[in-house]
Amino acid sequence: MKNFIVRTITAVFFVAAIVSCFLRAEAMVLLFALVTGLTVWEFTGLVNDRDNITVNRMICTVAGVYFFFAMAAYNSGITAASIFIPYLVTLIYLMVAELYLKHPDPVGDWAYTMMSQLYIALPFSLLNVLAFQSGTEGIHYVWTLPLSVFVFLWVNDAGAYICGSLLGRNKLFPRISPGKSWEGSIGGGILVMLVAVIIWHLTEQYGLNEAGLTHLQWAGLGLVIVIFGTWGDLVESLFKRTLGIKDSGHVLPGHGGMLDRFDSSLLAIPAAVVYLYTLTMI
Repeated sequence: MKNFIVRTITAVFFVAAIVSCFLRAEAMVLLFALVTGLTVWEFTGLVNDRDNITVNRMICTVAGVYFFFAMAAYNSGITAASIFIPYLVTLIYLMVAELYLKHPDPVGDWAYTMMSQLYIALPFSLLNVLAFQSGTEGIHYVWTLPLSVFVFLWVNDAGAYICGSLLGRNKLFPRISPGKSWEGSIGGGILVMLVAVIIWHLTEQYGLNEAGLTHLQWAGLGLVIVIFGTWGDLVESLFKRTLGIKDSGHVLPGHGGMLDRFDSSLLAIPAAVVYLYTLTMI
Protein backbone atom coordinates (compact mmCIF):
# COMPACT_ATOMS: atom_id res chain seq x y z
CA MET A 1 0.00 0.00 0.00
CA LYS A 2 2.81 2.39 0.90
CA ASN A 3 4.55 1.71 -2.42
CA PHE A 4 1.29 2.36 -4.30
CA ILE A 5 0.90 5.74 -2.59
CA VAL A 6 4.51 6.68 -3.40
CA ARG A 7 4.03 5.63 -7.03
CA THR A 8 0.80 7.60 -7.30
CA ILE A 9 2.25 10.79 -5.82
CA THR A 10 5.31 10.55 -8.06
CA ALA A 11 3.13 9.94 -11.13
CA VAL A 12 0.95 12.98 -10.37
CA PHE A 13 3.96 15.29 -10.00
CA PHE A 14 5.60 13.75 -13.08
CA VAL A 15 2.54 14.31 -15.30
CA ALA A 16 1.96 17.80 -13.89
CA ALA A 17 5.58 18.78 -14.59
CA ILE A 18 5.48 17.48 -18.16
CA VAL A 19 2.13 19.06 -19.01
CA SER A 20 2.87 22.44 -17.45
CA CYS A 21 6.34 22.73 -18.98
CA PHE A 22 4.93 22.57 -22.52
CA LEU A 23 2.79 25.66 -21.94
CA ARG A 24 5.90 27.84 -22.27
CA ALA A 25 8.81 27.30 -24.65
CA GLU A 26 11.41 28.32 -22.07
CA ALA A 27 10.05 25.86 -19.49
CA MET A 28 10.01 23.03 -22.04
CA VAL A 29 13.60 23.69 -23.10
CA LEU A 30 14.92 23.91 -19.54
CA LEU A 31 13.06 20.85 -18.24
CA PHE A 32 13.99 18.56 -21.12
CA ALA A 33 17.58 19.76 -21.15
CA LEU A 34 17.64 18.60 -17.52
CA VAL A 35 15.92 15.33 -18.46
CA THR A 36 18.47 14.78 -21.24
CA GLY A 37 21.38 15.33 -18.89
CA LEU A 38 20.01 13.07 -16.15
CA THR A 39 19.18 10.30 -18.62
CA VAL A 40 22.58 10.36 -20.35
CA TRP A 41 24.29 10.42 -16.94
CA GLU A 42 22.21 7.41 -15.83
CA PHE A 43 22.87 5.49 -19.07
CA THR A 44 26.63 6.04 -19.00
CA GLY A 45 26.76 5.01 -15.35
CA LEU A 46 25.01 1.74 -16.16
CA VAL A 47 27.27 0.85 -19.08
CA ASN A 48 30.39 1.75 -17.11
CA ASP A 49 29.52 -1.08 -14.73
CA ARG A 50 30.14 -3.55 -17.57
CA ASP A 51 33.50 -5.26 -17.74
CA ASN A 52 36.18 -3.32 -19.66
CA ILE A 53 33.83 -0.38 -20.49
CA THR A 54 35.01 3.13 -19.62
CA VAL A 55 32.81 5.90 -21.01
CA ASN A 56 33.47 9.54 -20.14
CA ARG A 57 30.23 10.29 -18.29
CA MET A 58 30.82 14.00 -17.82
CA ILE A 59 31.68 14.80 -21.43
CA CYS A 60 28.85 12.62 -22.78
CA THR A 61 26.35 14.31 -20.47
CA VAL A 62 27.53 17.85 -21.23
CA ALA A 63 27.55 17.05 -24.95
CA GLY A 64 23.99 15.71 -24.81
CA VAL A 65 22.69 18.77 -22.96
CA TYR A 66 24.54 21.10 -25.31
CA PHE A 67 23.04 19.32 -28.32
CA PHE A 68 19.56 19.78 -26.87
CA PHE A 69 20.10 23.51 -26.32
CA ALA A 70 21.65 23.82 -29.80
CA MET A 71 18.61 22.16 -31.38
CA ALA A 72 16.31 24.48 -29.43
CA ALA A 73 18.24 27.57 -30.50
CA TYR A 74 18.47 26.49 -34.14
CA ASN A 75 14.84 25.38 -34.53
CA SER A 76 13.54 28.51 -32.82
CA GLY A 77 15.52 30.68 -35.23
CA ILE A 78 17.81 32.18 -32.58
CA THR A 79 21.08 30.94 -34.06
CA ALA A 80 22.54 29.58 -37.30
CA ALA A 81 23.61 25.99 -37.92
CA SER A 82 27.14 26.86 -36.83
CA ILE A 83 26.01 26.31 -33.24
CA PHE A 84 26.43 22.57 -33.81
CA ILE A 85 30.19 22.84 -34.50
CA PRO A 86 31.27 22.54 -30.82
CA TYR A 87 29.12 19.41 -30.53
CA LEU A 88 30.72 17.84 -33.60
CA VAL A 89 34.18 18.70 -32.27
CA THR A 90 33.28 16.98 -28.99
CA LEU A 91 32.22 13.81 -30.80
CA ILE A 92 35.49 13.80 -32.75
CA TYR A 93 37.40 14.23 -29.49
CA LEU A 94 35.60 11.30 -27.89
CA MET A 95 36.58 9.12 -30.86
CA VAL A 96 40.21 10.23 -31.05
CA ALA A 97 40.75 10.13 -27.28
CA GLU A 98 40.46 6.33 -27.28
CA LEU A 99 43.70 6.19 -29.29
CA TYR A 100 45.60 7.53 -26.28
CA LEU A 101 43.66 6.26 -23.25
CA LYS A 102 44.65 2.59 -23.72
CA HIS A 103 41.33 1.25 -22.44
CA PRO A 104 40.83 -2.53 -22.76
CA ASP A 105 37.77 -2.25 -25.04
CA PRO A 106 37.93 0.97 -27.11
CA VAL A 107 35.31 -0.30 -29.58
CA GLY A 108 32.89 -0.86 -26.71
CA ASP A 109 33.65 2.63 -25.39
CA TRP A 110 32.99 4.13 -28.82
CA ALA A 111 29.74 2.18 -29.20
CA TYR A 112 28.29 3.19 -25.83
CA THR A 113 29.49 6.78 -26.20
CA MET A 114 27.72 7.17 -29.53
CA MET A 115 24.69 5.29 -28.22
CA SER A 116 24.31 7.83 -25.40
CA GLN A 117 23.91 10.51 -28.07
CA LEU A 118 21.87 8.61 -30.68
CA TYR A 119 19.61 6.77 -28.24
CA ILE A 120 19.02 9.58 -25.73
CA ALA A 121 20.28 13.05 -26.69
CA LEU A 122 19.00 12.98 -30.29
CA PRO A 123 15.41 11.84 -29.55
CA PHE A 124 14.92 14.38 -26.76
CA SER A 125 16.42 17.10 -28.94
CA LEU A 126 13.90 16.31 -31.68
CA LEU A 127 11.17 17.63 -29.37
CA ASN A 128 12.35 21.03 -30.58
CA VAL A 129 11.53 20.05 -34.16
CA LEU A 130 7.96 19.32 -33.06
CA ALA A 131 7.70 22.41 -30.88
CA PHE A 132 9.04 25.11 -33.21
CA GLN A 133 7.14 25.33 -36.50
CA SER A 134 7.81 27.61 -39.46
CA GLY A 135 4.87 29.59 -40.84
CA THR A 136 4.14 32.55 -43.06
CA GLU A 137 4.80 34.86 -40.11
CA GLY A 138 8.04 33.17 -39.08
CA ILE A 139 8.83 30.54 -36.48
CA HIS A 140 6.35 30.05 -33.66
CA TYR A 141 6.06 27.72 -30.68
CA VAL A 142 3.47 24.91 -30.94
CA TRP A 143 2.94 23.08 -27.66
CA THR A 144 0.20 20.70 -28.81
CA LEU A 145 2.42 18.41 -30.91
CA PRO A 146 5.19 17.59 -28.38
CA LEU A 147 2.68 17.31 -25.55
CA SER A 148 0.47 14.97 -27.59
CA VAL A 149 3.39 12.51 -27.86
CA PHE A 150 3.41 12.07 -24.10
CA VAL A 151 -0.38 12.11 -23.78
CA PHE A 152 -0.62 9.30 -26.35
CA LEU A 153 2.07 7.30 -24.54
CA TRP A 154 0.28 7.68 -21.20
CA VAL A 155 -3.09 6.76 -22.69
CA ASN A 156 -1.52 3.76 -24.41
CA ASP A 157 0.02 2.56 -21.14
CA ALA A 158 -3.31 2.86 -19.34
CA GLY A 159 -5.30 1.24 -22.15
CA ALA A 160 -2.80 -1.58 -22.62
CA TYR A 161 -2.78 -2.31 -18.88
CA ILE A 162 -6.58 -2.39 -18.60
CA CYS A 163 -7.17 -4.43 -21.77
CA GLY A 164 -4.25 -6.71 -21.01
CA SER A 165 -5.52 -7.39 -17.50
CA LEU A 166 -9.04 -8.16 -18.72
CA LEU A 167 -8.41 -9.84 -22.07
CA GLY A 168 -4.70 -10.63 -22.30
CA ARG A 169 -4.03 -14.17 -23.51
CA ASN A 170 -1.35 -13.97 -26.21
CA LYS A 171 2.07 -12.68 -25.21
CA LEU A 172 3.45 -9.86 -27.35
CA PHE A 173 7.16 -10.46 -26.70
CA PRO A 174 7.60 -13.08 -23.96
CA ARG A 175 11.41 -13.29 -24.35
CA ILE A 176 11.85 -9.66 -23.34
CA SER A 177 8.65 -8.46 -21.66
CA PRO A 178 6.38 -11.33 -20.55
CA GLY A 179 3.81 -8.95 -19.09
CA LYS A 180 2.77 -7.45 -22.44
CA SER A 181 0.01 -9.01 -24.53
CA TRP A 182 -1.31 -8.51 -28.05
CA GLU A 183 -4.78 -7.80 -26.65
CA GLY A 184 -3.41 -5.08 -24.39
CA SER A 185 -1.39 -3.48 -27.18
CA ILE A 186 -4.34 -3.47 -29.58
CA GLY A 187 -6.68 -2.09 -26.92
CA GLY A 188 -4.19 0.65 -26.04
CA GLY A 189 -3.77 1.54 -29.71
CA ILE A 190 -7.53 1.83 -30.30
CA LEU A 191 -7.92 4.02 -27.23
CA VAL A 192 -5.08 6.30 -28.35
CA MET A 193 -6.64 6.78 -31.80
CA LEU A 194 -9.96 7.70 -30.17
CA VAL A 195 -8.18 10.21 -27.94
CA ALA A 196 -6.31 11.55 -30.99
CA VAL A 197 -9.62 12.31 -32.72
CA ILE A 198 -10.86 14.05 -29.56
CA ILE A 199 -7.68 16.15 -29.51
CA TRP A 200 -8.24 17.04 -33.16
CA HIS A 201 -11.79 18.17 -32.33
CA LEU A 202 -10.65 20.27 -29.36
CA THR A 203 -7.73 21.86 -31.20
CA GLU A 204 -10.02 22.73 -34.11
CA GLN A 205 -12.66 24.16 -31.80
CA TYR A 206 -10.22 26.35 -29.87
CA GLY A 207 -7.92 27.26 -32.76
CA LEU A 208 -4.96 25.23 -31.49
CA ASN A 209 -4.52 22.91 -34.47
CA GLU A 210 -1.60 24.95 -35.78
CA ALA A 211 -0.07 21.93 -37.48
CA GLY A 212 -3.19 21.72 -39.67
CA LEU A 213 -3.66 17.98 -39.18
CA THR A 214 -6.94 16.30 -40.12
CA HIS A 215 -8.69 13.87 -37.80
CA LEU A 216 -7.23 10.94 -39.74
CA GLN A 217 -3.75 12.41 -39.56
CA TRP A 218 -4.10 12.88 -35.80
CA ALA A 219 -5.23 9.25 -35.50
CA GLY A 220 -2.27 8.20 -37.65
CA LEU A 221 0.08 10.12 -35.38
CA GLY A 222 -1.40 8.32 -32.38
CA LEU A 223 -0.94 4.93 -34.04
CA VAL A 224 2.68 5.70 -34.96
CA ILE A 225 3.43 6.73 -31.38
CA VAL A 226 1.79 3.57 -30.02
CA ILE A 227 3.84 1.28 -32.28
CA PHE A 228 7.18 2.98 -31.77
CA GLY A 229 6.50 3.68 -28.11
CA THR A 230 5.96 -0.05 -27.57
CA TRP A 231 9.20 -0.81 -29.39
CA GLY A 232 10.95 1.82 -27.27
CA ASP A 233 9.72 0.10 -24.12
CA LEU A 234 10.93 -3.28 -25.43
CA VAL A 235 14.33 -1.85 -26.42
CA GLU A 236 14.89 -0.58 -22.88
CA SER A 237 13.70 -3.91 -21.45
CA LEU A 238 16.25 -5.71 -23.63
CA PHE A 239 18.92 -3.24 -22.50
CA LYS A 240 18.15 -3.94 -18.83
CA ARG A 241 18.04 -7.70 -19.37
CA THR A 242 21.43 -7.53 -21.07
CA LEU A 243 22.84 -5.66 -18.06
CA GLY A 244 21.02 -7.92 -15.60
CA ILE A 245 19.16 -5.12 -13.78
CA LYS A 246 15.51 -4.55 -12.87
CA ASP A 247 15.39 -0.74 -12.83
CA SER A 248 17.65 1.73 -14.61
CA GLY A 249 17.88 3.90 -11.50
CA HIS A 250 16.06 5.31 -8.48
CA VAL A 251 15.59 8.97 -9.39
CA LEU A 252 11.79 8.74 -9.37
CA PRO A 253 10.45 7.07 -6.19
CA GLY A 254 8.41 3.98 -7.07
CA HIS A 255 9.05 4.41 -10.81
CA GLY A 256 12.72 3.55 -11.23
CA GLY A 257 15.09 5.70 -13.22
CA MET A 258 14.94 8.17 -16.06
CA LEU A 259 15.21 5.48 -18.74
CA ASP A 260 12.33 3.60 -17.11
CA ARG A 261 10.09 6.66 -17.41
CA PHE A 262 11.13 7.92 -20.84
CA ASP A 263 11.96 4.66 -22.63
CA SER A 264 8.87 4.74 -24.87
CA SER A 265 9.44 8.34 -25.91
CA LEU A 266 12.98 7.66 -27.12
CA LEU A 267 11.61 5.94 -30.22
CA ALA A 268 8.20 7.64 -30.32
CA ILE A 269 9.59 11.18 -30.67
CA PRO A 270 11.78 10.47 -33.75
CA ALA A 271 8.93 8.44 -35.27
CA ALA A 272 6.52 11.36 -34.78
CA VAL A 273 8.97 13.72 -36.51
CA VAL A 274 9.38 11.34 -39.46
CA TYR A 275 5.60 10.87 -39.70
CA LEU A 276 4.86 14.60 -39.71
CA TYR A 277 7.59 15.33 -42.25
CA THR A 278 6.23 12.53 -44.42
CA LEU A 279 2.80 14.18 -44.39
CA THR A 280 4.31 17.39 -45.78
CA MET A 281 5.74 15.46 -48.75
CA ILE A 282 2.52 13.68 -49.70
